[in-house]
Amino acid sequence: MLAPDEVDFPTYLNPVYPKSFPDPFVLKFGGEYFAYCTGFAPDGNVFRVLRSRDLVAWTESGGAMNRLETSPPFYWAPEVTYNNGNFYLYYSVGNETLMEIRVAVSESPIGVFVDSGRRLTSEEFAIDAHVFVDDHGSAFLFYATDFLDHTHIGTGTVVDRMIDMFTLEGDPRPVTRARYDWQVYDPNRTEKGGVRWHTVEGPTVLKRKGVYYQMFSGGNWQNTSYGVSFAVSDRPRTDEEWLQLSDGDRVLPVLRTIPGVVDGPGHNSVVRGPNNRELYCIYHRWTDNERVLAIDRMDFAGDRIFVHGATSTPQPAPFEPRIKERFIGQRICDAIVTNGGWRFGDLGAVSDGLERCEMHLHVVPASFLLEVTVACIGPTVGDGIVGIEFQTPAGRTVFSLDPENRSATLTTIIADSDDTRATVYLPADFEFDAPHLLRINCDHRRLTITLDEPRYAVTHLLEQPVQRVLVFAERQPIAVRSLDLTAGFEELFEDDTPLEANGWQIANDAQYRILAGELAFSDTVFALSKGPELHDLEFAVNFRLAETSSTAGDFGLSLDHAGDEIFRIAIDREAMTLEVSGETRRGFPLPENVELA
Repeated sequence: MLAPDEVDFPTYLNPVYPKSFPDPFVLKFGGEYFAYCTGFAPDGNVFRVLRSRDLVAWTESGGAMNRLETSPPFYWAPEVTYNNGNFYLYYSVGNETLMEIRVAVSESPIGVFVDSGRRLTSEEFAIDAHVFVDDHGSAFLFYATDFLDHTHIGTGTVVDRMIDMFTLEGDPRPVTRARYDWQVYDPNRTEKGGVRWHTVEGPTVLKRKGVYYQMFSGGNWQNTSYGVSFAVSDRPRTDEEWLQLSDGDRVLPVLRTIPGVVDGPGHNSVVRGPNNRELYCIYHRWTDNERVLAIDRMDFAGDRIFVHGATSTPQPAPFEPRIKERFIGQRICDAIVTNGGWRFGDLGAVSDGLERCEMHLHVVPASFLLEVTVACIGPTVGDGIVGIEFQTPAGRTVFSLDPENRSATLTTIIADSDDTRATVYLPADFEFDAPHLLRINCDHRRLTITLDEPRYAVTHLLEQPVQRVLVFAERQPIAVRSLDLTAGFEELFEDDTPLEANGWQIANDAQYRILAGELAFSDTVFALSKGPELHDLEFAVNFRLAETSSTAGDFGLSLDHAGDEIFRIAIDREAMTLEVSGETRRGFPLPENVELA
């Protein structure tokens, strides 16, 4: 039985798939997860595929690709990316000494993928391809190759610009090469002439607040030396190597062996959780004689990545969105109300295209994240459009896709007066009949919309907060494959938008400034508050003290209900204290080496 102050959360336990699944990569598409791994599948094809709706329960879907006619013995490290109707599988293939990167194509994430006949790399040894798409659609291929004239001889990572999905520019530049002893693969590697061989491999790249992060694996994948760290840069492709963060000679690993508990965690990828807000680190680890699939929460502390793992005990299951709909059966969730001609089936929710069809979200919180996967599936009737409408007390703001004019437009309508705020003209090869992802972040009055993130984006400041949201199709048949809505916000202080526009209230008109991605204030007392009432929440704050002071003081957060403080956590220079309803429940002395600045 649970104690009165405990909550029974759903949990998961690693490994989430207990069979062999080395070098895992997970793609999220249409609200579903697809996992791929190195090697052969039971059906004789290569690259085993798994499917899941929650990152925890996985089912097998066979192999992704037929073997090549030349029958090379090794197929390594598949990664799949989606673009404009097709799935592209990048993989390494060869005889282990000679390895090249190739790409295969499919209209389905489970395959069967067909090799394109294109070799992307020219090096004798090239493995672990990873596609990263930057703002406005610029694409880069990160991969691992050998450096025989480097101070630390061995494998490192490089980046090359992608001209298209099948072609590299041909000018790879070093990103991360070995620098530390933990990255030694073999101190006397016989097949490499007995040299001290280092390995840095398995790149995966993220961008946050203008900083590029490359996570990578180092050491020997066959033993406990294997682990994951990261490097940073202000550009994806530079003449300089990325900075590997460390404290002196002590590298800051994000995943490593826990003796007697977890062995050799590594070769990770990163994917958003079911609520589209949390990040999860996907990796393999050793158990008995095989590498198995594991997942753990991932986050940022300042400019550093950290992973809540590697875990071997029950962990909170990935949080679900407030609204989650796949439109598989005839009944949909009560939070969605439809108007017009809709039918539900294998394609999702399909509109008839003869009239205006609407899909209303019945409950809209003040701050929310909405993801919708949508495709135009038939000819436009005249000037047909599809889109999302945001209704406020002041009027309507509409984001619409116009197949006839090949454009995406944001329009504000107040008192029947249209004001076009932004128009993006889509390229000639944009396939309107392919599924596309609309991602909407709304934080009170601040509205950010991306189409095929991060290729096309628009930000707008509303006159008033959103009250209703609806997906619509007007004289254009569409298929809505997935719809997810998560309540809450993420405040990153990336620009000088006033905090009040995002729903914050500043006590006593205290002064603040937003500088270099941080909220800074120097008043003796500074308090931010934000509503409305939340029934369940997870709240995280990144903070540091800007300067040291000899005066007493603390920093923290509290939860209020009807004006009464029901929860408070405070940090001063000596301890962290937890209070519930005014009663101190627990205190934690801070370690001597903790850095609050």
